[in-house]
Amino acid sequence: MKLNYSMLAAGLALHTVLVSGTALAAATAEELAELGTTRTCVGALKAGNAEGSIPEWSGKWLGVPPQVNFEGTGNHPVDPYPEDKPQFVITAQNMDQYADRLSAGQKALFEKYPDTFRMPIYESRRDFRFPDKVCEVTRQNAEHAKLVDNGEGVEGTTGGILFPFPKSGLELLWTSSIFTYRPWTEELISDNAYVLEDGNINWGRVKSRNLAPHLKTGTSGPTEGQSSFYLNETILPERDRGEINTGMEFWNHTNEPRQSWRYDPGTRRVRQSPEYGYDMSFPGTGGSITVDEVRIFNGSPKRYDWKIVGQQEMYIPYNTYRLHSNEISYDELLTPGHANPEHMRYELHRVWVLEANLKGDYRHIYGKRHMYIDEDTWFMVMADNYDARGGLWRTSMLNYFYAYEAQTWQAGVGFYHDLQAGSYLAFNLVNEQPKAYTLNRGTLSDRDFGPQAARRAGL
Repeated sequence: MKLNYSMLAAGLALHTVLVSGTALAAATAEELAELGTTRTCVGALKAGNAEGSIPEWSGKWLGVPPQVNFEGTGNHPVDPYPEDKPQFVITAQNMDQYADRLSAGQKALFEKYPDTFRMPIYESRRDFRFPDKVCEVTRQNAEHAKLVDNGEGVEGTTGGILFPFPKSGLELLWTSSIFTYRPWTEELISDNAYVLEDGNINWGRVKSRNLAPHLKTGTSGPTEGQSSFYLNETILPERDRGEINTGMEFWNHTNEPRQSWRYDPGTRRVRQSPEYGYDMSFPGTGGSITVDEVRIFNGSPKRYDWKIVGQQEMYIPYNTYRLHSNEISYDELLTPGHANPEHMRYELHRVWVLEANLKGDYRHIYGKRHMYIDEDTWFMVMADNYDARGGLWRTSMLNYFYAYEAQTWQAGVGFYHDLQAGSYLAFNLVNEQPKAYTLNRGTLSDRDFGPQAARRAGL
C-alpha cells in the first residue's frame, strides 16, 4: 500500500527538507524570529488550517484547567472536554472521502475489519502548553544543538525540545524519541493484553518505574551522564513472575551505548543483557512487539537511513482521557481485531512523517518504518512497520493525554496491530488497576535502577 500524502502549503516547505544523515546547521534568524510569534515556543504553527478543521493554537492552559477537579497524581485521567461528542465517524464505507488524511495502517485496519473498525472524529483541541522554562531551553537548542558521531549522539541543553526546525531525519528522530519533554519520574502497574484473532487474550502485568533526571521540573543542563533509567518487574504471566529488566540510556549510542541487566528469579542471578534493543522481543509481550518500538521508537538509529517525508494533516489519537477511565472494563474495551471504537478519540492535527529504511549491512525484522509525530507536542503517535519484502505488517498507535501534574503529555495505552496474524497488543493498560500513572513524585533516584537494584527487588 502506497502512502498518499497531502502536503501542506508552500510556507512549510522550508521545514520538510528531504535529507538524511547528520545535519549541524542551527536555526536561521528568520526561524528564530518565528518562535513565540507565528509559531509556538517549540516550533508548531500557531495558525489553524484554511477550512478551520484544525483550530488556531490557544495554549490557554498550563497544568490543571479551571473546570477540572484533579485529585493528584496516580488517579485515572480526568477529561477536560466531558461534553464533546464525535463530529462524524469514518468507516470502511466512507473512508475514501478521507483517504488523504489516513495512514496506510489505518486504511489497512478498515480493509481487514470492514464491519467493526471505525474512527470517531472529535473537534480538534490545542489548548495546553509547555512551561516557560521549556520555551527558553528550546530557543537555546534551536541556536546551538547539534548531532554528533553520524547521528548516534547529540549535544544540546536538556529540559526542552532539541530541534524545533528539524532539517534531517536524524534531527527529527532525536527530537521525537529520546529528547521529548515528558514526565521526569513515572511509576505504575499496568496490564498487557495480547488479543488473539479469535478474541482470546493472553495476559501480562508489569510493575514499572522510569526516571529521566534531566527533565526535573524547571531544570536544564548539558547532555552529560545518563539520559534515563528504567526498571520493569514482571508480575504476569505467572511463569515469568519475578523477572526484572533494568537499564540506563545515555546521550551518545556510540560512546556510551545502552546498559541493560536481567534478573532471573529461577537462578536468583543478575546478568548483563548485551545488545538489548532493536528487534529483540519485548519481555512479556509474546513476541508481538520489538524492544525498539515501545513508544513507537527508542534506542540507537544506526540500523536505518532516516529521512523526513514531510508534513501532513492526519486523523490521530488525541486527548484520549476517556480511553483510560476506570469506568471502562477490559471486557468492554478489548474487542476482537481492535479496541472498541466507542472509547477511542481521533482528532485532525498536523504531523511530521518520518521514514526509516533498513541499511543493507544491518538486520531487523522491519525493512521500512513510517512514524507520525504530532507537531504540537513532538511525540510519536503512530507507526506503520513493513516486512523485508515491503509488505505492511504491523501498525501501531499510542494514546497520549495531557498530564496536569507534569505539565506535559503522558503516553497512555499503546495498540500494536499485527495485520497478518489478526492480533493486537494493548500495552500499558490501567483501567482496572486501582491507580494509574504516578508522575513527577520525585522519590526515584539512580539507586533504584541497575544490577544492584534488580538484585534487591528480586530478593
